[in-house]
Order: sequence, then C-alpha cells, then structure tokens
Amino acid sequence: MSVLEPFDYAHDGLKLSGRLARPAGPGPHPAVLVMHSALGPDRQTGERAQDLAKLGYIALATDLYGLGLAGPDLDYMPLFQQYQEQPDLLRGRILAGYEALRALPEVDAGRISAIGYCFGGQCVLELARSGADVRSVVSFHGLLSTARPAQPGKVKAQLLVLTGAKDPFVREEDVRRFQEEMTAAQADWQLTIYGEGYHSFTAPEAATLNFEGIRYDPLLDRLSWAQATAFLDATLNRPAT
Repeated sequence: MSVLEPFDYAHDGLKLSGRLARPAGPGPHPAVLVMHSALGPDRQTGERAQDLAKLGYIALATDLYGLGLAGPDLDYMPLFQQYQEQPDLLRGRILAGYEALRALPEVDAGRISAIGYCFGGQCVLELARSGADVRSVVSFHGLLSTARPAQPGKVKAQLLVLTGAKDPFVREEDVRRFQEEMTAAQADWQLTIYGEGYHSFTAPEAATLNFEGIRYDPLLDRLSWAQATAFLDATLNRPAT
C-alpha cells in the first residue's frame, strides 16, 4: 500500500495539513481529491487515498479545518456550521486543495476528480458547482442542499451521488431539488439511492457516534466503492472531449 506523505498547503493564511498518496511511476498521473466528513481528517480518507494510489491515481486527503487529524478531544462542529453559514469561505477552502493538487508536476492537470464523505460529499458537489476543471466527482452520503446552485453550462464535472433512502440528513425534498438543479444546469449527473442506506453507510465507526439515523452497512460500503471506482475509471482514464 502507498505510504501517506504529509502535504501542507494553505488558504487565507491558514496552514492545512493534507496527506498525499502516490502511485508507482513518474507520471503524469490522474489525480483525486478525497474530502473528509464533518468530524475532520480521519483514518477513512487516508486509507481511501492509499486505495486510489494503488489504482494509479495521485490522491490527496484534504484538510478543510486546519486542526490536524480527527480525535475525540476536538470539536469540529462549530467549523462545520461556519461553512454552512459562509458558502464562499467553503468554496475557497475546497478550491485551495484542488489548486494545490493540480500544481504538482506529476499530476495530469486535465484529469482530476474528487470524492467525499458526508460533509466531504457536500464539498465535492460544491467543487463541481464552482465550475472547476474537474472530470468527475463522487458524493458518498453527502449533503445535497446548497446556497449557491449550479448555473447553466458551468458544471464541467460528471457527477455521481450515492445516498441512502433512510438518511435523515438528506430528505426526499433535497434529492428532488438536487435533480432539478442539475438538470436545469445541464450537468451530466447520476444518482443512486440505496433503499436500506442510512447516513454514514461507509463508516465502520458510525455505531460509536450515538447519532440517530447513522449506521454503517458493509454491503453498501463495498457496493458504493465499486460504483465509485468504476466511475472514476470511466471518467479519468479516457481522452478529454
């Protein structure tokens, strides 16, 4: 498995501590941003970055908070809430990670994608809405609502949204509005709803969080990863159109 390297970058004067996983060979390689949940940079995003490196991608597990790795003594929720109230700050922080990854000499700047979990799923959709030059994004049980809806013709990325029918943080109305938003924006989007899926269905530690509506599902974890990697392969390992 690829070794995770410390990868520092910055936004608005704040140091951010990402973790980078590199594939074998000199490149240029396609690249993937991996964005964490509301609980901060964690084991899952680091492991997924390593998994992606084994598939031939340079993967950056980003840091949206600047507080270091997630732990029981760190309260990230005020920062999460701040981002919900300041959507321009959120987009700036997301784009800082994108630009830092894109600037690496061994990255093929025309073949970049992003995946994210929960809050990170919201973040990759905001990256797409911003009009950034990314091939694709994958949202795992991410928030679908936005204060800055996509504008017609601006979304360059192909989108894959993987959500659970029993996720209390993603209402049926949110799903409907997302579909309407992306259709109106003329975006290329796909959406899968898992009938037995709760929030955080990819997170094995979900049972320890004591939040209603949060439940790990090993089947959906495996199934969603298979969908995501197939989608990344189809969108990154093809010539630009």
